[in-house]
Amino acid sequence: MGALFPRMTAMAGRSAVAVLFAAAIAWPVMTAPAAARGPDGIADVAEAVIDAVVNISTKQTVDMSNNAVPQLPPGSPFEEFFDEFFKNRRGQGGQTPRRVNSLGSGFIIDPAGFVVTNNHVIADADEVSVILNDGTTLKAEIVGRDTKTDLALLKVTPTKPLKAVKFGDSDKLRLGEWVIAIGNPFSLGGTVTAGIVSARNRDINSGPYDNYIQTDAAINRGNSGGPLFNLNGEVIGVNTAIISPSGGSIGIGFAVPSKTVMPVIDQLRQYKEVRRGWLGVRIQQVTDESADSLSIKPSRGALIAGIDDKGPAKPAGIEPGDVIVKFDGRDIKEMRDLPKIVAETPVGKDVEVTIIRKGKEEKKIVKLGRLEDEKQAALTTKKDNADEKPVVKKALGLDLANLTDELRRMHSIKDKVKGVLITAVEPNSAAAEKRLMPGMVIAEVQQQPVSTAAELQQRIDKLKKDGKKAVVLLVLTPNGDPSFVALGLQ
Repeated sequence: MGALFPRMTAMAGRSAVAVLFAAAIAWPVMTAPAAARGPDGIADVAEAVIDAVVNISTKQTVDMSNNAVPQLPPGSPFEEFFDEFFKNRRGQGGQTPRRVNSLGSGFIIDPAGFVVTNNHVIADADEVSVILNDGTTLKAEIVGRDTKTDLALLKVTPTKPLKAVKFGDSDKLRLGEWVIAIGNPFSLGGTVTAGIVSARNRDINSGPYDNYIQTDAAINRGNSGGPLFNLNGEVIGVNTAIISPSGGSIGIGFAVPSKTVMPVIDQLRQYKEVRRGWLGVRIQQVTDESADSLSIKPSRGALIAGIDDKGPAKPAGIEPGDVIVKFDGRDIKEMRDLPKIVAETPVGKDVEVTIIRKGKEEKKIVKLGRLEDEKQAALTTKKDNADEKPVVKKALGLDLANLTDELRRMHSIKDKVKGVLITAVEPNSAAAEKRLMPGMVIAEVQQQPVSTAAELQQRIDKLKKDGKKAVVLLVLTPNGDPSFVALGLQ
């Protein structure tokens, strides 16, 4: 189920039930509705949709040379046996390539034979098959896949009419609402479990667009790619990951919400790839310290740390130090909102972007570009040929010096990087806590460029005199990668 743990092992055992009898105590008898776990409609929903839920079987040729252990897609029922198997084979000269199987889950969204599953279920597979609830096996073609949301679309050629299910609106889910998971945990196909929506918009650091539904419906290895239903029989999520120290369900499972799934699947079906919007900025969180220094109240938005020279943001007039608080009419409450909203916006659309610059709100129009997987921000500046003597100054727990050719060579600082060099960081200082290190370069103080240590010191002294509580620094790595750092002045 996802990469939240390295390995899961299926364990079978007997459960012990302790019965306690107490004399002269009368226990109330629970009525059937009170004793039942969940609403009566669960059985009706399961019966109506189970024929649309399928098992995904994959085959992969594994090179056995050098006794290499195959890297199976998560969910393999054989995973627990491989360590012991390969221990026994060491020294026996087994070099012949072997075929290994893996199992997962999926669901039919179109009677014509389109099936949704997780990308990690079919990753690296040589052959993919879809096994229907009645046992029929159909060879599947991979239409397209998206690694960022861990989704894949398959196509089978049905020999008879197929049962399909529809997507519901995950945005309408409420905390505590009942949901049903159906899938193929530990190769036990057609397994139905029920639980509630434990949380929404969970970020588990698995990708740039995390906004998972968390549920306590039992989800295990092999459930990956299976549907999460509401009580109307609509798919409101794709079960993708769990957190578990033991390998089994502990009631913390995650599903990609249908609001994220639907546009991805539509694009995979239409283009066989996903086409996402691209703004061409590097962003970071607006902290309480930086918000105060940037005159943003309350703290919100995405702080622009860098601009791609070839990206759409630069010609629109967006600059480092700007804070994006609204994009295409949607509020940016925190940094991670922006990548998701930009990605969902059509490529080529003229988008109104609201920014805060030096405490004032401005609006910019950006013609959105297309995100390429390999695209990386390329921040370039003019070459700095200054050759001054080092002038050491102390500020904010930092030792600072003017950049010289010799210091550039000593710290491997690229020519495009301009500013004031950090030569030492005082231990246990706020700067040390923010991970500032010797070799980094301060390019701006409070969104104003600085070129000498003396100039930087003067800026700090003036901010203190003006009663400012914090200062925002634009800090560059030796390679020129930028980030904003807020440090207290008191």
